Amino acid sequence: MKEETFDAEQIISYWLTEAQESLQVAEHLVEKRDYSYALFFGHLAVEKILKAIHAAKRQEHAPPIHNLLRLAKIAGLEPNEMQAEALLTITAFNIEARYPDLKRAFRQQCTPEYTQRQLASIKEIFVWLRSLLP
Repeated sequence: MKEETFDAEQIISYWLTEAQESLQVAEHLVEKRDYSYALFFGHLAVEKILKAIHAAKRQEHAPPIHNLLRLAKIAGLEPNEMQAEALLTITAFNIEARYPDLKRAFRQQCTPEYTQRQLASIKEIFVWLRSLLP
């Protein structure tokens, strides 16, 4: 069986492109007033850029997990308290958008104002993470 070689540059480029596209989709969803899914795609953007960072720092594929704080720590990052809280909040968007409860509480929580605040936080985290890549 042929062993696959790890091409860090290619993997980093892949995840970074995917992350940027997910952030763009989040913005399009806000324009369409689909707020809960906008936050879900915001989560995907952060997850994907963390996977790019993991590939850059560890020279291996990132684990298939969605917990952003855990992923950041596995990648060797040490987020400050505000960044850690933001990562935990953003992680919840993955679960709440994928598995809405019967009352659809998360979708009701996603007002335009709430979504704009959270998307601003996502973008702030994204800029910080992007600054960690070459």
